[in-house]
Amino acid sequence: MSVPDGLLVLLRGEPKHGYQLASDFAERTAGRWSLNTGQVYTTLDRLARDGFVTDDEPDEDEPRRRRVKLTDAGVARAEEWLRAAPPDVAPRDELVLRVLLVASVDPSDALAVIDAQRVELVGRLQQLRKEQRDSEDEGLLARMTADAAAVRIESEVRWLDLCEQRIDHERRNPS
Repeated sequence: MSVPDGLLVLLRGEPKHGYQLASDFAERTAGRWSLNTGQVYTTLDRLARDGFVTDDEPDEDEPRRRRVKLTDAGVARAEEWLRAAPPDVAPRDELVLRVLLVASVDPSDALAVIDAQRVELVGRLQQLRKEQRDSEDEGLLARMTADAAAVRIESEVRWLDLCEQRIDHERRNPS
């Protein structure tokens, strides 16, 4: 996830200060992701340095707080980020690393890792689905966020199934 780009998107409506941005970020991600204000202000400093945001007038209600607004370059970057597809794969997918690091050395060990990971992921998925049923009154953002988490878990379980199939095939048909 790109925190700088996410902050630029949050600034599209009006100038905000770091605390507002941190609150908006958590609210718009249904509480699944949060940022501390120190991280927000450090990121805003970099975005200002790079010409994507600029300091605005002080907040009328809280004059000590620095509000920032998008520059034209910031608007363009936010729009570009929203339109572009995310990278194909996370730079370092920990689940993939766990399986790959053992699969090349010991396929049996890889199968044990796959089984353990599958059990953990299916447990998480069951818990997530239970929470979804128990909180059907939650808002749209919360439901969409939970759906995204569930689909990711399902895809990871599917990937583990494929790995198991490939290892089994390789054992039956060695090169």
